[in-house]
Amino acid sequence: MFTIIISSSLLILLIFRFVRPLRISFKYKAALTVGLLIFSQQRLVNRLFFGGPASPELPSGILALQGWMLSTVLLLAVLVLIRDFAALALRPAYKPAKPFSVSGRLAAGLLGLAALLSVVGVWQAVRVPEIRTVEIHLRDLPPKLDGLRIAHLTDIHASSLFTREWIKAVVDRTNALKPDLILLTGDIADGTTGRRYSDVEPFREFQARYGVFASVGNHEYSSGFDDWMNLYRALGLRMLLNEHQVINHHDTPLVIAGTTDKRALRYDLPPPDLKKALAGAPKGVTTILMAHRPEKASESAAEGVALQLSGHTHGGHIIGLHLIPKYANKGFISGIYQVGGMILYVSRGAGLWGGFPVRLGCPSEITEIILRRAP
Repeated sequence: MFTIIISSSLLILLIFRFVRPLRISFKYKAALTVGLLIFSQQRLVNRLFFGGPASPELPSGILALQGWMLSTVLLLAVLVLIRDFAALALRPAYKPAKPFSVSGRLAAGLLGLAALLSVVGVWQAVRVPEIRTVEIHLRDLPPKLDGLRIAHLTDIHASSLFTREWIKAVVDRTNALKPDLILLTGDIADGTTGRRYSDVEPFREFQARYGVFASVGNHEYSSGFDDWMNLYRALGLRMLLNEHQVINHHDTPLVIAGTTDKRALRYDLPPPDLKKALAGAPKGVTTILMAHRPEKASESAAEGVALQLSGHTHGGHIIGLHLIPKYANKGFISGIYQVGGMILYVSRGAGLWGGFPVRLGCPSEITEIILRRAP
């Protein structure tokens, strides 16, 4: 509902600051208003008719078209605001008779630019993610763990937008890295297990020396939590729900822990509990935590976690506008952060939810993490 309110607010802004000042006839203004109404209310249409805004059950081409329409409205609103602020700043210099009137040529240019940027944004969102390789230097990392290779995937969001073929391509690219570990940090799929089984079935083909471990995100709770946990386990994913496991690499232990998501509280399910996740873990052993949201990184650092892997932010979707979700996630948006004595890595995600499939300057990623011993 919140995003529907935002899209409606953008529509009102465009009616008053884009359509109304245009020097064109009323019938063209009316047609333009109707077009903007259709473009801006795709989330409402999905909520009413196609299974909800989080996982609309529509063909992938239609979802991409909806993403383009919503993005065009958003970017047009941003461009209009930039134009208005520029007009205010320059007004004392040239003192126009009608400072906020808009020519049809300028309006067409703004609309065309927004539409073109949206095409690029949707293409960047739906393509198979590239590999992003990062070396993470950890204090007190045992020498025998130096060079351990982890494939980190988050926010895959298997859906009617990201279907079996796309998932298979992601699995193949991940396996090509020949990782020691594959770690998935939530928001793995959207929709029910009945609708998504064929799409997520390629997960059973993941290959890593020590297996595939996963934690959950907020989307896991929306369409039958227990059903999804059973299916993930059947596909070979070792789900860590406020739990940990110990692996041994070259006879050196490494703790892999995972927490649940705070969305669990809405469903009377266990919320994130890091102390429970680490209970009984061997002391003094390097610990990697999978936590979907990065916002509690300081608490993880206080518990002695060496490395936290997170997602959830999608990198902010659009550069510049990424500052809004960055603020909402305690300043974390993507990349490497030093939090106390811990390293936090926030991935931009492999996919994203079908309600807003747009990326501009925030590309998707399959992250290859190589652990290094810090000097």
